[in-house]
Amino acid sequence: MPKITVRADTIYRQHIDPRRLRAAALETLAHEDIPGRVELTIAIAGDDEIRALNRRYRGVDAPTDVLAFGEGAAPAPFAVAPGAPAYLGDVVISYPRAVAQADTRRHSTADELLLLVVHGVLHLLGYDHATPGEKRKMWAAQRHVLHELGAQVRPGKR
Repeated sequence: MPKITVRADTIYRQHIDPRRLRAAALETLAHEDIPGRVELTIAIAGDDEIRALNRRYRGVDAPTDVLAFGEGAAPAPFAVAPGAPAYLGDVVISYPRAVAQADTRRHSTADELLLLVVHGVLHLLGYDHATPGEKRKMWAAQRHVLHELGAQVRPGKR
């Protein structure tokens, strides 16, 4: 079975349900037929940390909602020890961005977090949305997984 580690900054721990976040990652892996011996980390952080990572690794000096760092792409702050078998990478989510986006889209923060986990895991698996064709494929996978999770996510940027 895949190993999904969920970490959160202390101030956000009481606001998240690690079991639901793990379920979102597991459902995404199952949708993509990924074998059971993989690992990944989901990290819930604040805008300052996300902004610093975005600036350092993407050259964008602004916070964003989710960043995905595939194994070897960048040393994300919550990565497991080097050499861990079948480590996919890290998904780092801004809790403040998730709250703001959920409010704008008029759905729950919990469902927005599920969307961001699914989105980030799909990036770890090689999905992108740089072209219209890639975006259609990625959004279709997101919709399927979110439906399976019972998430009530309204359309938006993601």
